[in-house]
This record gives sequence, C-alpha cells and structure tokens, in this order.
Amino acid sequence: MAKAFTRIGREIAISVKEGGPNPDTNARLRAAIQNSKTANMPKERVDAAIKRASSKEEKAFEEVTYEGYGAHGVAIVIDTQTDNPTRTVANVRSLFVKYGGALGTNGSVEYMFKKKAVFKFNKGSLSLDDLELELIDAGLNELQSDGDAVIAYCDFYDFGKLGKALEAKGIEVTESTYEKIPDFFKEGLTDAQAEDVIKLIEKFEEDDDVSHVFSNMK
Repeated sequence: MAKAFTRIGREIAISVKEGGPNPDTNARLRAAIQNSKTANMPKERVDAAIKRASSKEEKAFEEVTYEGYGAHGVAIVIDTQTDNPTRTVANVRSLFVKYGGALGTNGSVEYMFKKKAVFKFNKGSLSLDDLELELIDAGLNELQSDGDAVIAYCDFYDFGKLGKALEAKGIEVTESTYEKIPDFFKEGLTDAQAEDVIKLIEKFEEDDDVSHVFSNMK
C-alpha cells in the first residue's frame, strides 16, 4: 500500500505540473484521483499532494522510459517517474546485468509495443453490446469482461475522449491506466527460463521510481 501511495503521489505531482490543480479541467489528474480512491488513499493525503505539486518549491519528477532485453531474449520496457534520472538508470542497468539481461538504447525495444489506454469498471446492468457500439466514436478499440469486471481499451491518444464518454454515461471508472502491448510475443520459454524473466520484472517493480513494466514474454 505504501508503494501504491508513493506512485499515485508522483502521478498527481506530474499531472498538476502538466495540467494544473483543477481535476475538472485536467483529465490526467482526475484519473489519478480516481485511482487513489481505488487504492484507499486518504483524501487528505491526495489534497496535500495536489497542494505540494502546486508549489514552485516542490521537486519536479520526470517521466523516463528505459528499454532492453532480459534473459532469453525477452524485450522489456520500464516506465519511470523520477526526481533523479542518474540514480534511476543506474538501478535499472544494475538489475538488467544482475539477472542476465542488458539495457538498450532509446528505441531499441519500445517500437515493438503499442500504447493503449485502459479503463476498468463494473458491468452492473450495462449491456456490453450496446455500450461497445456507443463508444466506438469515442475511440474504443475493445471491451473485455470477466464476470462483473469490464476493461475498455483505446489508443492512448484517445484517453481523454474515451474517459469523458464513460463519464457522460454515468459509468464510474474504478481504475484508468495504460498498457504497452507487444506486437509479437517471445514464445517457447521453459518454466525455468520464464521464472528468470519474472524475477527481473519483480525486481524492477520493487523500485519506487518504476511506475510500469512491460514485456513481450508469452
């Protein structure tokens, strides 16, 4: 929970610096606040994060993406939110080396992934067939459901458009985020080889500077 709060706090800070402290006019901040509710982050902590981010004295966080290959040729993309890129890249490089991989140059891996916006909400009494038709003009690519849980995907540049369309329909989004989905997968790994890659991904995710990790492992 502490790690979740730290990452949401950084997302709030970046959102406020980017689009201002008013969630009514800042879609990214609005999404961060919604995610804070899902994570049960106290409202006073959210308000304090917004206030701090509005201050000129508050340290700035940068969004930096690192990419490379893990063990057994698996492509990995690491998105970070950091106030010290020198520290962050050193940590990322060290983990790649320790677990049999190598940090790559910008563009060496990320071109294999497509960035998609992701919205999660409860189905309730909604008709997904009808909803899918109604949201196509808002950029919807795909709806997936598992019991009462629904996930909507769109191209990332339609994030705000689809988010507003869901709001207009009175749908309460429980989480909004993004995924980088590989164009093709690395297949044929043994269980032991897959475990090598999973260990590396887990180590990346333990780093407070890391916000998302994506790979093309099947």
